[in-house]
Amino acid sequence: MPYRSLIKPLLFRLDAEDAHHLTLGALALASQVPGLPLARRITAPASPALRQTLWGRDFASPVGLAAGLDKNGQAVPAFGALGFGFLEVGTVTPLPQSGNERPRLFRLPEDSALINRMGFNNAGTQALEARLQGPRLCPVWVNIGKNKVTPNEAAAQDYCACVRALYSVADGFVVNVSSPNTPGLRALQAAGELQALVTAVMDEVERQRVRTARRLPVLVKLAPDLHPDDFAASIEAVIQAGASGLIVSNTTLSREGLRSKRRTEAGGLSGLPLRQRSTELVRDAYRLSRGRVPLVGVGGIFGPQDAYEKIRAGASLVEVYSGLIYRGPALPWEIHTGLEQRLRQDGFRTVREAVGVDAQ
Repeated sequence: MPYRSLIKPLLFRLDAEDAHHLTLGALALASQVPGLPLARRITAPASPALRQTLWGRDFASPVGLAAGLDKNGQAVPAFGALGFGFLEVGTVTPLPQSGNERPRLFRLPEDSALINRMGFNNAGTQALEARLQGPRLCPVWVNIGKNKVTPNEAAAQDYCACVRALYSVADGFVVNVSSPNTPGLRALQAAGELQALVTAVMDEVERQRVRTARRLPVLVKLAPDLHPDDFAASIEAVIQAGASGLIVSNTTLSREGLRSKRRTEAGGLSGLPLRQRSTELVRDAYRLSRGRVPLVGVGGIFGPQDAYEKIRAGASLVEVYSGLIYRGPALPWEIHTGLEQRLRQDGFRTVREAVGVDAQ
C-alpha cells in the first residue's frame, strides 16, 4: 500500500504528535470534499454477514474507530468514508483543557505500540457540539470525562454536563474512568464509586430521553490493569447501574515484554503488546456479564484475525487505533474482507453467531 511504503515512513520521521496533527488536519480538509458517501460505498462492507442491530441501531460493520484519535470531532466524515461501522470521538470534558506538557505521545516501532500521556487535551463540549452538527456516515459515540481540576467527589457533575451538552448530536456515550493520564481518575473504577457515577449518568440520560424522545446507549470503558476481583466487581456495578455495554479495554501501564528504548516513558501503552491481554479480558467480561450487555473489544487489533479472536471471545464490536497508525487507512477494509472469509470458513452466517463462541 502507498501508506505503508511511502506515507508512513515520512510521517514516522516527524514527532508523533506533530504527525498526528498533520494527518488529522488533512482528514479534516478531506471531510469537506463532496462525494464521501460514494467513497464509503467502496470501503464499507456490503455483506449482510457483518451487519448487526445493537441498542436499536444498525451497524454495517463491527469495526469502529477508538477514542483518542479524533478528540474534537474534526474529521468525522472522512473517518466514516474509510468504512468504519461507527466512530468514537473524544475524550471530551465540559471545559477546554490543554492536557499534559509535550512531548506526550511516543511511538514504539519495535513493539508496534504507542505510549501516550495526553491528559484529556480537548476543546470542550461547546466546540464538539458545533462540529457534530455536520454530516456523518455512521454512528458517532462521544467519550466523556472530567476536567483535571474537578475533584473525584464532583466527577459526576462533569460527566452529566457532557451528556446534557452533547445529547442532541451524539449517537451514544462512553464513560471514561480508565485513562491513566488524569490523576486519580482510575479510582472511579472501584465498584462503589463506579456504580454511583454510572447511575448519575443514566439518570441524566433518562432526563434527556424524556426531553428529546431519543434513547442513547451508555457504555463504560475499563482499564486492563484491574485485579481480577476488582474487574469482576466493576463489571457487576456497571450492569447494576443500568449501563448499555462495556468497552474492554483502555491503555495499560504494564511494560512487560517491550523492546523499545521508549518503553520507560510514562503513560498508557496501546498497540500490539495489548492484543492477547485485552482478548483475555473480553473473554472474562463475557463470562462475568453472562451476555447481559454487548461488549466492545479494543487493544492490539492490526488485522482480521485479531478482530475475529475478540469477537469469538465475546465482543459484538471492536475498535482500532494504534493499528490504524501502523497499518494505514486500508485497515478497516482489510478487516472486513478477512472477517467475512473467517466467518464463512467456520460456518457462521453472521458475525452475531460468532460472538462469544470461545467463552462458553
